[in-house]
Amino acid sequence: MFGSSYSQCGLRAALLLLGLWAALASFPTRAAQTPIPIKVVVVSMFETGEITGDAPGEFQLWIERMPLATEWEFPVGEYPLRGNGAGVLALCTGGGQPNATASIMALGLDPRFDLSQAYWIVAGIAGGDPADVPLGAAVWAQHVVDGDLLYQIDGREIPEDWPYGQIPLGGVAPADRPEDIYTDWTLDTIHFALNAPLARWAYELTRNTKLLDTPALREFRAQFTERENARRAPFVTQGETLASSTYWHGDLMNRWANDWVRVYAGGDSNFMTSGMEDAGTLTALTRLARLGKVDTDRVMILRTVSNYTAPPAGKAPAWSTTAPYPDAGYPALDAAYRVGRQVVDHIVDHWDDTRSTIPGR
Repeated sequence: MFGSSYSQCGLRAALLLLGLWAALASFPTRAAQTPIPIKVVVVSMFETGEITGDAPGEFQLWIERMPLATEWEFPVGEYPLRGNGAGVLALCTGGGQPNATASIMALGLDPRFDLSQAYWIVAGIAGGDPADVPLGAAVWAQHVVDGDLLYQIDGREIPEDWPYGQIPLGGVAPADRPEDIYTDWTLDTIHFALNAPLARWAYELTRNTKLLDTPALREFRAQFTERENARRAPFVTQGETLASSTYWHGDLMNRWANDWVRVYAGGDSNFMTSGMEDAGTLTALTRLARLGKVDTDRVMILRTVSNYTAPPAGKAPAWSTTAPYPDAGYPALDAAYRVGRQVVDHIVDHWDDTRSTIPGR
């Protein structure tokens, strides 16, 4: 009797395992699936409300206008991924360096996608140096410099002969020239040199793009009576970007930003835009490149100006820091899509060439 029950239990167990195996075999695991080859990854940083159908952030215009109708779950990220059948994939990282680093790393390790030949276009809004660019302008970067990794002293306590309280890690005083950097600290995430010929190519391709210029932009920029470039109509240019999760502002901080970029990117560099995520994005991409997951020579940074990094004459930084963006920043959001889209289209339309040969070489 015991032996009969034992045999029946064993038979049931065998049948159960066989059924489970059959069920699993009918649903291939993610790792067993052939990764989707991606041609271009569009990186945005923030969204407002829903990702479609309401007031747009950086993500929404790409989804609605390209369009990017295919959606993939992305639980590690802040939003689902979107894409199309042409090989374009878009994500929204969430604001700030930590969100960007985590989201980009998660995408880079996602086995559903082959990103080894993908181009990356970071397209988002930023503050703009009124000495160089107006509201609505679009700026392609050749260098990204981190603005968070530093020593800092409150401005009310700095020595009288210091221009500001930010000091390079390992230094003993503010620095405004590359030779002033001390080498006690070894960090490779402060300065990122992008592929300069590719950035130049993207600029030449898009330099004549007509950008939105609205009455609200013209009224706001007219306040900058002492800054000729701040009063110009929007245009496309090249300049460096400073990445800092801290939303800094004011003439003294703007002086620091210009010095800081020269210190780390070289004396010929010129700070133009201030974003919040790009050093985090590039940190993740650099690590992924070590595994052969991505090619950092295919990375482009496009920042468009939604606000200024310093106030107009006669206005206090405390007012200017939180002043509403003219037209809620929409001209800059539109410029990020309008300029970036041209590069995306060219890469996809000429994939037989761009797959193996990076433009600009």
